[in-house]
Amino acid sequence: MRWSVTDGLVDYAEAVAAMEARAAAIAEGRADELVWLLEHPPLYTAGTSARDEDLIEPDRFPVHRTGRGGQFTYHGPGQRVAYVMLDLNRRAPDLRRYVAALEAWLIGTLAAFNIRGERREDRVGVWVRRPDRGADAEDKIAAIGIRVRRWTTFHGISLNVEPDLSHFSGIVPCGVSRHGVTSLVDLGIPVTMPEVDMALRAAFEDVFGPTAD
Repeated sequence: MRWSVTDGLVDYAEAVAAMEARAAAIAEGRADELVWLLEHPPLYTAGTSARDEDLIEPDRFPVHRTGRGGQFTYHGPGQRVAYVMLDLNRRAPDLRRYVAALEAWLIGTLAAFNIRGERREDRVGVWVRRPDRGADAEDKIAAIGIRVRRWTTFHGISLNVEPDLSHFSGIVPCGVSRHGVTSLVDLGIPVTMPEVDMALRAAFEDVFGPTAD
């Protein structure tokens, strides 16, 4: 399983094309599994369940209709995106188990910074409680959106490190309007992207197994 980090901002359409090509090669046994970490320029993506009314500001950033599951989400600088291309035939061809593993990966990453990330049965992603804002207040810190073809995964997760949180106001993130969005820096953790990448890799290997450059 390969681990790759791309510096700079990667065009979304180019990333999707590269992902699809790699996933096809993995399914055909021509390439190793891959976890690809990157950042995108500011944009909104619409998953297969996206509702048009959740796109509040359609002219603010480019909008990409994509085949991943889920609704609208935002990608941009300061957010670590990880595209995960795994052959579930070699593991367990079980989508619920795979999503739970992605959540466990993110929760383990946050734990490295003493943040308690939590999963929710009624909504995908990872959440943190905000008692400073009320007894039941919580914010989303990481999103999950996947696609599977021939039991090979692509798309993946996004973790808010230090994005401009105001950019989320142009959509209803993941269709959830009653909770907010946060980031590591917003929670008072002044962490760098390389530090996050190290935590992501360690937590990923705890869940999925060893990686190689």
